[in-house]
Amino acid sequence: MGWMVQAGDGSVVLMLHIQPGARKTEVAGLHGDALKIRLAAPPVDGKANAALLAFLAKVCGVPKSAVSLLSGETSRSKRVRIVGAEVSVLEALASA
Repeated sequence: MGWMVQAGDGSVVLMLHIQPGARKTEVAGLHGDALKIRLAAPPVDGKANAALLAFLAKVCGVPKSAVSLLSGETSRSKRVRIVGAEVSVLEALASA
């Protein structure tokens, strides 16, 4: 899967395309080689990034501290690392 890479330490790195300011926060399927996520939070003062990390933690059933933004702080294209997430849960996100 091009949007998800399992790292050597067991964590998973996700390639995401973010649409801030949406009506509700949800996974919107694949967008090229990235998983598209719509966020209700506006792209102001890091609110969208915080909402993204909280959403991913909740969906994956991991603590917020297990989710970190690797790149794309001010971009719609982001790379996020999740420690302790089940790959099967993440694969189900793309088909949701």
